[in-house]
Amino acid sequence: MKTFQLSAEVRTDLGKKGSKALRKQELIPAILYGFNDNTALTVSQDAVRKLIYTPDIYLIEMTVGGATKTCILQDIQFHPVTDKILHIDFLEVKADKPIIIEVPVVLEGHAVGVRAGGKLSLDMRKLKVKALYSNVPEKLTIDVSKLGLGKTIQVGSLSFENIELLNAKNAVVAAVRLTRAARGAAAKAALEAEDEDAEEGEE
Repeated sequence: MKTFQLSAEVRTDLGKKGSKALRKQELIPAILYGFNDNTALTVSQDAVRKLIYTPDIYLIEMTVGGATKTCILQDIQFHPVTDKILHIDFLEVKADKPIIIEVPVVLEGHAVGVRAGGKLSLDMRKLKVKALYSNVPEKLTIDVSKLGLGKTIQVGSLSFENIELLNAKNAVVAAVRLTRAARGAAAKAALEAEDEDAEEGEE
């Protein structure tokens, strides 16, 4: 996992009024959930922009009150209309404690089903994993080269070293679906085959 450097300030005004005032200053109320206690924080919009608006995942080295905490992004609350960030939750992590985090999925290879006229779709762009943070990859690469027409790859068929997948085993990650054109071609081929059988029967 890549590392992201982030500076934060301890927040003392914990009320709604205080949070609203912070947002007007382009600051975001946040909480760091630690092993021993939780810390109310503020971070700036600019400081977290590259952390949030990206498909990448990061291990965060957070500097707060003269100390550095290692953490991950746990949750973000957005305004339902403006999509502005309202609140962020961070979770402190340790090298010997497994974390739960969503990791981006990348498909690799040219599926045989696509060559047969199907369309490859990625149904789950991220998978939830449990692992030591030192074992969490930047992405989960899945080979789809053997994926046939009308076939799927489910979570239960996947395995990665030192990682436990937490999604439902029957959840579809990727599939090669029959396109309208391929469906039409298959129907046409079936009709032609029926016609040939009929002609042979007449002979």
